[in-house]
Amino acid sequence: MIRRNKLWDDLSVGDSASLKRQCTANDLYVFAHASGNLNPLHLPNDEHDNHEAVAPSMWVGSLFSSVIGNSLPGPGSLYRSQTLEFMGRARIGDELTVTVTVAEKLPDQMVRLDTQITNDRGRVLCAGVAEVQTPTSRVAIEVEEGDIPEVLITRHAHFDRILEEVEGLEPIPTAVIAPEEPDALGGALLAAQHGIIKPILIGSRKLIEECAEETGDNLSGIEIIDEPRHDKAAAAGVAMARAGQVGALMKGHLHTSDLLSAILKKGEGLRTGRRLSHAFIMDVPGLDHLLVVTDAAVNIAPTLMDKVDICQNSIDLCLALGMDQPKVGVLSAVETVNPAIQSTLDAAALSKMADRGQIKGGLVDGPLAMDNAMDVNAARTKGITSLVAGRAEVLLAPNLEAGNMLAKELTFVAHAEAGGLVLGARVPVIVTSRADGEKARLASCAVAALYSQWLLRNGRGGH
Repeated sequence: MIRRNKLWDDLSVGDSASLKRQCTANDLYVFAHASGNLNPLHLPNDEHDNHEAVAPSMWVGSLFSSVIGNSLPGPGSLYRSQTLEFMGRARIGDELTVTVTVAEKLPDQMVRLDTQITNDRGRVLCAGVAEVQTPTSRVAIEVEEGDIPEVLITRHAHFDRILEEVEGLEPIPTAVIAPEEPDALGGALLAAQHGIIKPILIGSRKLIEECAEETGDNLSGIEIIDEPRHDKAAAAGVAMARAGQVGALMKGHLHTSDLLSAILKKGEGLRTGRRLSHAFIMDVPGLDHLLVVTDAAVNIAPTLMDKVDICQNSIDLCLALGMDQPKVGVLSAVETVNPAIQSTLDAAALSKMADRGQIKGGLVDGPLAMDNAMDVNAARTKGITSLVAGRAEVLLAPNLEAGNMLAKELTFVAHAEAGGLVLGARVPVIVTSRADGEKARLASCAVAALYSQWLLRNGRGGH
């Protein structure tokens, strides 16, 4: 876009310029960071609906500078003064019309401008007078997208949506195995406080009560099954799931192998005929959809047939989260089949197996490198024509090492929040990390609740 300015001689009284700007939640977050104004009235939060957040008046007034600096008089203009009177409030979603009109030409290449902002209902929200030094030379600036560094807002709207979906649902009975460490106990109690799960704590009563005393948590009304041995605690939780008494398991402070051994025990476990697999459910800032990364915690070096189950488990999870036809990108280092790279052969086979109905409910394509799995332009550059390339909602890693590194990079470099579930059993298994924040812990439980409901609707649940 070419922006041309106007000199003092070009301007006449009555000349006018305007722009339209919608107020968004991101605008309020950015202004809070830039100004340091953390007044809760100006920030979307859990205490009021986003649309009730009031835009800071100075953010509204600052919009005049966009018209003055870009259009009238344009590039090269310098503010001398600006008066502001606020007659109304802007809120998220409002479309604002910002208008600047030449009121008077002053000596020394100055102009006086009438300034006004109205909302989409025609109400004047702000008015004032600006005095501006006009440009001293003609300027034509070509402004392209990307010339200004992008601002990334690290909030997690996708997890917010999932948490909203479980509001009003009955809490899912959940066997929490060995919550004998403050973080493990705290995550379960936090989800209980939000009405997502109804925890049944299985482990050493003494250690559980000591943790509660340390953290100041109240255990009244919460069932505790005293079982100090972790293998027996896991077996007790699995037995409750088999009997339909709980709809989910939650890993506490015990080795994953102890829990998985109980789940996989022949005749007494929670086998379904599927291989167990782990999925990170990730809310990545800047990404317009949830992202599932699998497998990053259970299967070390999965075979092709292992990957069939890993793929199907992840598709089922996405269906439970409301995705119509999940798009699975099967990752490798390259996007072409190379017999020397086993993961490209597996990816090609998985793609064809999905075409033939051996994997159901989603779109599967591979091999895809990370760039062309996530970025449409990268896929086009490589000449890849696919409904999945550039749009992947599930990333199926070639092995545990790659999946784990990818998930940790997204979490600690891209500031993603990540929930975790083990899939493939008769009930979901919630797996959280001590490094998880509150939202990630809540999201893991909320996803488990939605997945458990989906299993029941499809005749595969355990309660």
